[in-house]
Amino acid sequence: MVYHSSFVDEEGITKACGCPLLPLKSHIKGPAPSSDQTDIVDEAITFFRANVFFRNFDIKSSADKLLIYLTFYINVALKRLEGCRTLAEGTKAIINLGLENVPVPGESGFPFPGLFPLPQSQREAELLRNYLKQIREETSGRLLSVAYRHNGTPNKWWLAFAKRKFMNIIVP
Repeated sequence: MVYHSSFVDEEGITKACGCPLLPLKSHIKGPAPSSDQTDIVDEAITFFRANVFFRNFDIKSSADKLLIYLTFYINVALKRLEGCRTLAEGTKAIINLGLENVPVPGESGFPFPGLFPLPQSQREAELLRNYLKQIREETSGRLLSVAYRHNGTPNKWWLAFAKRKFMNIIVP
């Protein structure tokens, strides 16, 4: 059974292209509201190793769509970390991944066409792009802390999942 997000209450949550801009425990500047509690990034990392095995994902809330996006992003990040033997190499690879362009629905390179509706304006597209960039950077930083041990060596129990295909999508 696939794990779903606990963020189902959407009252007061801003959306862009149907994607909820959920609060984050983050020091990274961006459009996400600040929070001290467990956030969607914590859920995505916690549920990743179980959810990556599923080819289908029953969406129960719009937060599940964001969880799908983050699960795919973690898969991409682990693929980049696969050849990195030290935390320093991994950090460099993740920083380079963070510098890449972040596509939004309707643009080439967006991994899930149809998951989110197309933006109604350029402003909405930029809001979603900035949120996805912020959440990707936050996810990358937290992922490094689980993908590498305290001594800087790779954690094989995490990096082994780089070979998995989430929802049958091949990671480049």
